[in-house]
Amino acid sequence: MNDQDQDLHSLLQLALDKSIEGREQLTTRIAQLSLEREHMLSDQERDLMFDILDKLIHEFEVPIRQRLAERLSRNAAAPHALIVALANDEFAVAQPVLLRSTLLSDEELIRIIQHRSRQHQIAIARRRDLSEAVSDELVNTQDSDVITALLENQSARISKATLAYLAEQAEHIDSYQEPLVRRQDLTAELAARLYWVVAASLRGEILQNYDIHPTALDDALEGSVLDSVEDYRNGNGPSDNLEKTAGELARSMAAERPVNAALLIKTLRQGQVPLFEALFEEWTGIAMPRRAEVLYGPGGEGLAIASLAMGVSKQDFATLFLLSRSAGSGGQKTSPGDLARATRLFDRTKREDAQHVLRSWQRDPGFQAAVQDLEMNKTRRTGIKEGRG
Repeated sequence: MNDQDQDLHSLLQLALDKSIEGREQLTTRIAQLSLEREHMLSDQERDLMFDILDKLIHEFEVPIRQRLAERLSRNAAAPHALIVALANDEFAVAQPVLLRSTLLSDEELIRIIQHRSRQHQIAIARRRDLSEAVSDELVNTQDSDVITALLENQSARISKATLAYLAEQAEHIDSYQEPLVRRQDLTAELAARLYWVVAASLRGEILQNYDIHPTALDDALEGSVLDSVEDYRNGNGPSDNLEKTAGELARSMAAERPVNAALLIKTLRQGQVPLFEALFEEWTGIAMPRRAEVLYGPGGEGLAIASLAMGVSKQDFATLFLLSRSAGSGGQKTSPGDLARATRLFDRTKREDAQHVLRSWQRDPGFQAAVQDLEMNKTRRTGIKEGRG
């Protein structure tokens, strides 16, 4: 039996299998054959094969189509027509293809933006290396969530004219402000304009929600923005400038009133993540890079230890844990199991022990590194002596 006969026989056997697994194998095999024999197929045969694939995949339950989309989304040699069909499927199926497949052209992405759901649009906004044309089409949706997702995508190319338009919109759409300020492709003029917009927006929120004198706040905001604009003109990154501004605000707020768990929770609920992180540093004395590990490390052990050491109630710790996970570090999803494990550690640890750990985290990184090196050298020398003995 030659190869062609074997292929036909295997396809017939799979076609007779009406199970979900059989249908999935049949679809996968047809897709493989279309790749292997593409140079041998006529246009009519190729169209027929893709028509069969299209009909087959829409007979499947959603989980089967999801698995197929997940598998083909990373395959640069997948059948193009099949990728397009999956990209236009319901969102649960289309998502991996929209996020990862390199086979979709700008024209195809634009048609999906125009005709498919808002979820499809947000997934496209998060693709790597979007062109200016696709970015413009996403902005044309006028959907703030879609545009925010685009602005957060540092790899997306956005034209200067579109960035200038979005900077204007940021004056009354708060969700644009922070991702715009963080973008690396802003001109110095746009950056300066945005810093003042962000500062004015923060000023109103802080005066409304926090106990701080307006003069002290204005001094901190004005000084921070002027320094940030100067830094930006000198080539420093926008993320550094935002961190610096948040740090200045946190210091001013901490000077006016003590930082506590209630203030941190309020700041998180208002979506002010950089300010929350800076206030957490003022509260605990944990500086970067250790601060990021404590706040967002796997399992939440660091936040549990720090909260216990600072005298936070179990309920407030749970609220901080959930809010910080959803708002910071890319919007992590937190399962009930994550919270249960973190609260068990909180319950089982003595506060005195937690305070000793917190004190070690507050120490200068250079001192910490020197102590760790010394301990490692002692362990190494002990091992050598024991080996000789």
